[in-house]
Amino acid sequence: MFKNILGAFSSDLAIDLGTANTLVLVKGQGISINEPSVVAIQYDKHGQEHILAVGQEAKDMVGKTPGNIKAIRPMKDGVIADFHVTEMMIRYFIEKAHKRKSFFSPRIIICVPYGLTQVERKAVKESAMNAGARYVYLIEEPMAAAIGAGLPIREPNGNLVVDIGGGTTEIGVISLGGLVLSKSIRVAGDKIDASITDYIKKRFNLLVGDRVSEELKIKIGTASQLPEELRTIVKGRDQVEGMLTSVEISSEDIREAIKEPLKEIGEALKSVLEKMPPDLAGDIVENGIVLTGGGALIRGLDKYLSDLVKLPVYVAEDPLLAVAKGTGRALDEIDLLQQTAFED
Repeated sequence: MFKNILGAFSSDLAIDLGTANTLVLVKGQGISINEPSVVAIQYDKHGQEHILAVGQEAKDMVGKTPGNIKAIRPMKDGVIADFHVTEMMIRYFIEKAHKRKSFFSPRIIICVPYGLTQVERKAVKESAMNAGARYVYLIEEPMAAAIGAGLPIREPNGNLVVDIGGGTTEIGVISLGGLVLSKSIRVAGDKIDASITDYIKKRFNLLVGDRVSEELKIKIGTASQLPEELRTIVKGRDQVEGMLTSVEISSEDIREAIKEPLKEIGEALKSVLEKMPPDLAGDIVENGIVLTGGGALIRGLDKYLSDLVKLPVYVAEDPLLAVAKGTGRALDEIDLLQQTAFED
């Protein structure tokens, strides 16, 4: 009863708890928070930890902190790597979304990767409960992505969505409001960034951080050959001489750097298509494949995958926000929430 009374003074929340970014939607208000999943923690002389910054402010500190400050990404490969820091991050975002620090007890729906184990699902739920949630529902990422992309998930018609996030790539075939087939691989934005970092180190003897690699992916990254290759200057430290220097890198270099993780994503998609029930296969041939997530924004990725599987591939409108919007819509529509989400 006490929780129900608190709920009357609360706004329910939908959270896309991503490896790279966390988005929070307040019911009836839309997206309230869209910030990196990073927490900066400062340690005092007694070893006690205090939150210094969360989100973009904390991300700006990555790789630049003194000894008593750590910038931590508590989510890794779509799962909780640091339970305590994740709980602090969720609490911070809940309080920020509510614009007050007490007397709230929201109902929360959180989007999670399809491949999470029961232990990992429990960790996500307990983090939110400890951070002040009244009830916690979980919705699987392929379903949220399909809802956010505007696919007719309740129809007796097969739709295939590929969501390439920061930590995981989620592939799901949806029909009649449920996941018929799904696959989750821990190859996504972070692995693509790491591949760029490794390539630059081997090809140019240049040491750069993952943040620089992410910027290169966004600025000149491409999965298919461009009519005119893009170029940019990258600054870093020469690993042989130890001096600061700069080199020119082209989109062709980035394409070579990321070919292995893209190949793994392509192979995962092919494996799902090979298991497709015949009746649904015809629907996918007709409807094509929809890409969501930040990875969908890599130039030419739709063409790359289309050439690989010989099917039409489309990028969803506003792919970065598709999962968050789908999670929010599940919260807005109670019947949809009950159909697609689960409490444990």
